Amino acid sequence: MTKTFAASAAALFAASAAFADCGIQGAGSVRILSNDFEALRIVNDVAMSCATDQVKVTANATAEHKNIQGPALTVNPAEYTVAVVANNSIVPLLNDGLIRPLDDLVAKYGASLQPNQLIKIDGKVMAIAFMGNGQHMFYRKDVLEKAGVAVPTSYEEVLTAAQAIKDAGLMEYPLAASNKPGWDLAAEFVNMYLGTGDEFFAPGSAELAIDNDNGRKVLETMRAMTVYMHPDYLTYDANELNKLWDANSVAIMTQWGSLAGAAIDPTKANPEVIAGTGFAAAPTIGGGSVPAAALWWDGFTIAANISDEDAEASFQAMVKGISPETVAANADVATWLVAGFEPGPTAVGVIGNASGGARAYPMQPYMGLLHTALSAELADFIAGKEDADQALADVKAAYDAAAKEAGFLK
Repeated sequence: MTKTFAASAAALFAASAAFADCGIQGAGSVRILSNDFEALRIVNDVAMSCATDQVKVTANATAEHKNIQGPALTVNPAEYTVAVVANNSIVPLLNDGLIRPLDDLVAKYGASLQPNQLIKIDGKVMAIAFMGNGQHMFYRKDVLEKAGVAVPTSYEEVLTAAQAIKDAGLMEYPLAASNKPGWDLAAEFVNMYLGTGDEFFAPGSAELAIDNDNGRKVLETMRAMTVYMHPDYLTYDANELNKLWDANSVAIMTQWGSLAGAAIDPTKANPEVIAGTGFAAAPTIGGGSVPAAALWWDGFTIAANISDEDAEASFQAMVKGISPETVAANADVATWLVAGFEPGPTAVGVIGNASGGARAYPMQPYMGLLHTALSAELADFIAGKEDADQALADVKAAYDAAAKEAGFLK
């Protein structure tokens, strides 16, 4: 499998193309499955504006989308015609042949799309990217100033800043992260490990390679940060972090760029917090030089097990949903990869990650098995019930078993 979507930060966020309206002719059914956050809800809503007497458009935005998409697209006809995916969630759909090549649809209806939006696998367009994403640093510039510390650029400096904030009596629990056991906790490990520059697997192999000094450094850093977190840190996922932020109880956290707009939304967020909020690239780790965060793209795919009529209607509705007009009306909601997007304050962190050389989330077909193993096996470690060596051994055992069952390891 060859992925040819490898754009520089400048190319990734470039923009130049013409707007295309829905233009759906005849009948069709558009059924969208996506994750659930503001930018995707906006895209879904605009796509649903394509509905007519002959074209029905529905959307299901849910945090369970990754668990739903495989079974839902396996049935024939597929339950959904559109699956909104990211770097990782597209892989099982590709492996199982559940999404169709889009080259013909791009040629007919993709005039508004830019070359960097075309996600090509083995030379075929299999997804249309419309936003860049990633976890990066949110910080309270007013709190840091009162504590007498500069904006941290490394996790080592984050820990130093947290101690200074606590010593100054400004906040009891100045740090937060998505440490809820499951996908979020695993992502924290993946982010930091990417920042070490090391590889997750032995070259050219599915053999796991994280049981090393860098793996232990990542776990030690994750544990050290919990000292400065609220005792309920095991209950916080990404969606809960913004609530903590808005409550004026956290000074530094790693959070998704797609949620930056909500943190400074003048119609919803805490004015005091808005005034003090700043965004930056993710911190480095262990003396590394690149932000410790995965680069992500979000995009849409079209199901294989649907009629060509539904595929055409679905593609056109989604092109409408991600149009330059949609982006112009919602510029602060995401780091869009769409024509005409001009990055604002909320895009600083994601662009900082990209320009700082952050690595993309791995797309090996067995990366999902590792993420699942991390999801299950890091819970005891982050809760303080086992040490780093045991945690890494548990992850390897769980991964090896899954990889052997899947045929990736003998």
